[in-house]
Amino acid sequence: MINKKYYIENYGCQMNISDSEIICSILDNEGFIKTENFKKANIILINTCSIREKSEQKILLRINQLKFLKKKNNNIIIGILGCLAQNFKKKILKINNIINLVLGPDSYREIPSLIRKIYNKSYKYINTFFSKNETYADILPKRDKNKITAFVTIMRGCDNMCTFCVVPFTRGREKSRDPHSIIKECEFLFKKGYKEIILLGQNVDSYLWYGGGLKKNFKKSKIKNERIINFSNLLELVAISVPFMRIRFCTSNPNDMSYKVLNIIKKYKNICKHIHLPVQSGSNKILSLMNRKHTREDYILLINKINKILPNCSISCDIITGFCNEYEYDHNETLNLMKLVKYNFSYMFIYSHRIGTYAYKHLIDNVSLEIKKRRLKEIISLQRKHSYFRLSKSIGNIQEILIEGISKKNINFFYGRNSKNDIVIFPKKKFKIGDFLKVKINNCTSATLIGDLLNEKYYL
Repeated sequence: MINKKYYIENYGCQMNISDSEIICSILDNEGFIKTENFKKANIILINTCSIREKSEQKILLRINQLKFLKKKNNNIIIGILGCLAQNFKKKILKINNIINLVLGPDSYREIPSLIRKIYNKSYKYINTFFSKNETYADILPKRDKNKITAFVTIMRGCDNMCTFCVVPFTRGREKSRDPHSIIKECEFLFKKGYKEIILLGQNVDSYLWYGGGLKKNFKKSKIKNERIINFSNLLELVAISVPFMRIRFCTSNPNDMSYKVLNIIKKYKNICKHIHLPVQSGSNKILSLMNRKHTREDYILLINKINKILPNCSISCDIITGFCNEYEYDHNETLNLMKLVKYNFSYMFIYSHRIGTYAYKHLIDNVSLEIKKRRLKEIISLQRKHSYFRLSKSIGNIQEILIEGISKKNINFFYGRNSKNDIVIFPKKKFKIGDFLKVKINNCTSATLIGDLLNEKYYL
């Protein structure tokens, strides 16, 4: 008899969170029961990320920590899912004999049947084959109960082949999801009371679907060809379909983002005015080594276009410092680009070799860790100044905030976000989590806006 209680841990990005929700839905539909206490579970699944070295180290440490459970009960099934599983494959089983199951991101449907086989025969299974068309479009993810924000995956994989990135090797080629299912899921979320959706993809701007049958949604838009749906079309269709929900999206690629997307953001009030636009480096030499397909000049041109079409739009980015052959001049080019753009916030990282990438195979990681840390410190320091500069411009303004929760630092305060994705904290009054409110901004730090509630509820 199978003990069907399972526990799932998630490591990594928003895409991993979305995948975990899909995995839970698959298991629940097969009669498995999720538990929040791993000690009560007989099936432990670790959904992994391999994009950053730190994530891998956390996961490998966690696997070692689970050895004591296996010693107590050898019938416990431990599965490694997602990107790390795809990247390491058989190495995981060799390193740790406690692992029963290794599945890549395209193999989640097999989890229930493989668990049964493991119970019956005590086998170990690996499946990291890529699928040409698996998008899990027919599976409604099992989400948590907060009913505030929901991730909606619109595409999987990536074709860009940046030399530092493992995504093409861990998630495969780009596969766009059927727009019918995307719109249906968004409408379902609205009916269930969710307030905000985030459209997810490794590169949302590459979304492309050839099909038809969306005439109902096209009546309210001006899209000419309903048989070819690109990201700007999809974004408009979602905005029309759920006009009372906030819409966000990530991640955008500077090489693929179209001006049409910017005009759609401008056109619809419910599309949030924030764009995450990874730059990685301000040096053309490093961008070329990274195979980033855009130059510094291309990126600045796009930033100028965003500022012209969406003057109040916030822009965030990813920056990698210490990439192969990065000299001081290249580092200063990144700092100078940051000074030009003045990002609202950034995700900043030290470069580390990722197994399987072009850089791992063909480039030398020749920047010392000491130099990398010093450069990262300079980037973080500059970004902190720019974040404060951007947030301070909101002081005195009245903004529309979605309450997301109670502040961790002070239980007497709510926290929420504005359209620009800025975090705002304000006194907790009679309103509740999930309400849209108007807040007057009075102060800020380099990371947070501070305000007071106005005595009125706001309806999007």
